[in-house]
Amino acid sequence: MTIWILALLLLGCLAGIGYQQGAIRVAVSFIGIIVAALLAGPLARFVKPAVTIVGVANPVLIWLLPPFVVFVIVLSLFKVIGFSAHRKVDVHYKYKAGDLRLALWERLNARLGLCLGLLNGLAYLVLLSMVIYMFSYWTVQLASPDGDAKIIKIFNQMGRDLQRTGMARVARAIDPMPEVFYDAANLAGLLYQNSLLEARLSRYPAFLSLAEKPEFQAIAQDQTFGEARQRKAPIKELRTYPTVQAIVNRPDMLNLIWSIVSPDLKDLREFLEKGQSAKYSEKILGRWYFDVNGAMAAYRRAKPNTPSSEMLKIRKWMAVEYAKTMLVAAPDNQVMVRNYPQLKQLPGQPPTTELQTLQGRWKGANGDYELSLGSAGERKGKVESGRLVVTGVGFALVFTPED
Repeated sequence: MTIWILALLLLGCLAGIGYQQGAIRVAVSFIGIIVAALLAGPLARFVKPAVTIVGVANPVLIWLLPPFVVFVIVLSLFKVIGFSAHRKVDVHYKYKAGDLRLALWERLNARLGLCLGLLNGLAYLVLLSMVIYMFSYWTVQLASPDGDAKIIKIFNQMGRDLQRTGMARVARAIDPMPEVFYDAANLAGLLYQNSLLEARLSRYPAFLSLAEKPEFQAIAQDQTFGEARQRKAPIKELRTYPTVQAIVNRPDMLNLIWSIVSPDLKDLREFLEKGQSAKYSEKILGRWYFDVNGAMAAYRRAKPNTPSSEMLKIRKWMAVEYAKTMLVAAPDNQVMVRNYPQLKQLPGQPPTTELQTLQGRWKGANGDYELSLGSAGERKGKVESGRLVVTGVGFALVFTPED
């Protein structure tokens, strides 16, 4: 219904304007609409720096305003050309032709302008349908039961009406947006409507390094934000949380996220739905938590003659010192061990342990790896029976994967 109302308004208004302006101005405007639509995308990159200079920080506006500005500028130039051509013809018929020719010209000019105005209205309808289709593809999937802004509800209704009327096929036929734009919308909708999938999202191999950044750790620990996500609060509300603003207000962070996400959108969606990644299949990838039982079993195999009393002491020591130890192996061959206890000896004081974060790299494949762990030295890693066993100096470290 809304699309038909929009069509009637556009066609009626543009037909009336065409009748008033005449055939020449409306014909040139029609050419301007086509040319402006074709140049809006390619020339937008020249306008984008100016948009950021004037203080626009919202990433959506930074993406939206440049092509709109280009469209308005190009169309305005054509309207100036049309006005100049119309004026010259109008002067000719008023002052150099007879009254009969002037009357015939004015009638022809107005009636032909009305017909061409309908054509302009149709062009605007197609362009607006394309814009509605692009935005509603996102807004419909991100609709909140708590109540979105009125403009969002209107976009959602118009997007649904595009599908019902079949105008979505017209919009998609001229849509310049790449497939990744819609893949991103599908992924965003899946995550927004299923908040529990965020736990699986943090385990996606490509996000392992990103998830360790303080900004994302802060979001994970923000209970208020978590409660808002569970009740599917509107996007406008979610953006007001300080932990979210710390990310969305930083273009460098958004560019980093997009550079990681964009190549793997389809694989990421499959991972969220099925829990498995077809692209990142290397066994070491992921988060691994220290396994006391596994480490004790490896220790007993290495030193079978250790007395039970001594084994009990070692077990208690491991349970305390390695309680928070975690290893993270990312696809870029980065490896990190968090809360790794290292012996610290101060003069005149008994030795103590200090929890450190080790940064290093891994290499290898098919379950056999070499780990370079900085101050902890070079280690061997092997994935067997669902566990990661790291050997080298001292006893073997055994890790189990994150659930």
